[in-house]
Amino acid sequence: MSLRPNPPLAAATGTVLRARPIAVEGHTMGPDSLLRYLQIKVHHLIQKRAWDSIRVVGGYDRQAVVSEHEKTGKLFNVERPTAEAHGHDLVIKAFPGTDYVHHYALIIATYLAMTGRPADTVTYQLPEPVACHHAIQQLELDLNGDLVVVGWGLTHLAPADGVWTRGPGYAWQRTVVHGRRVTYLGFLHSIWGDVAGRVVGRLAELGARDVVYVGKVGALAPEIEPNTMLATGNESLLDGTLVQWRDFFGDFVAAQPGVHTGIHVTSPSILLENRDWLTKHGEHAFVDPEIGPMGAAARHAGIGFGYLHVISNNLARHYPADLSNERHRDVIQRRAVLVNQIRDIIADRLAASPI
Repeated sequence: MSLRPNPPLAAATGTVLRARPIAVEGHTMGPDSLLRYLQIKVHHLIQKRAWDSIRVVGGYDRQAVVSEHEKTGKLFNVERPTAEAHGHDLVIKAFPGTDYVHHYALIIATYLAMTGRPADTVTYQLPEPVACHHAIQQLELDLNGDLVVVGWGLTHLAPADGVWTRGPGYAWQRTVVHGRRVTYLGFLHSIWGDVAGRVVGRLAELGARDVVYVGKVGALAPEIEPNTMLATGNESLLDGTLVQWRDFFGDFVAAQPGVHTGIHVTSPSILLENRDWLTKHGEHAFVDPEIGPMGAAARHAGIGFGYLHVISNNLARHYPADLSNERHRDVIQRRAVLVNQIRDIIADRLAASPI
């Protein structure tokens, strides 16, 4: 079977593709931070021994071998792709999404190359659309014009005395804020890239009126220090096209102190954000994999969407805090302050216009 290295994500699903390591020296994270980032992502079975082949596929399978590097002490976004050994061959099962499967294959290939091991053993197989659709259809909620807050930091945003109801791979709780039904929805697995867009589409089907995504973005302007400001906006560059949506926050959030607004860029993988990428997109404000697909899905479904994110790293200038040391105490403390600000802004927005 012929293999093609790192083709465009428009490649046919089901095709076996070669994952080629990135050029480390040109990456915006720098080699030391990049290697630390990879080490906390790569499945322990890959770090501990060599395999004749490693293939990344779309498949949510918690019965397979769970990574020893999964996060602890958190309720959401704790799960990593799992592994299934077949003799000397390893299959890595990532939640079905084209961006996530490709991203995780790049992680593995680049890690192997950086640690002096053969990377040509790594391939990936983009999941079929029906598999991606089926995975998100497992989300079942009774929504009736709710504002759904999805993403990161939810245990600090939702009422502390609330009860989380669990579903397959997710959990939720509901409250009322200034007369508006608000549902907080978190996923145990990653909703990377195009998966996040399908989540918004599914929430619209279930009756959501608005979706707010809380998460983390990288800054493209060198003067913004990580973990000191919030990011928002209503535009994203997605596959070269500028996408706009009806912003849940409107002009309200831009007037808040410590909030930076601008045009977002959707990138399917952190591994692709090298210096050439930064030169091409440096005139914009932020980058992450999810905001563009989510905004596009909300626009297609006719519902409101807004994002309010912690600026977690900076691609244009080196700062002590980056994506490789997010678990350090100082980073956690700074982000806790920002999450409290996010909670207050959402509540104030609902108080200003609850329906």
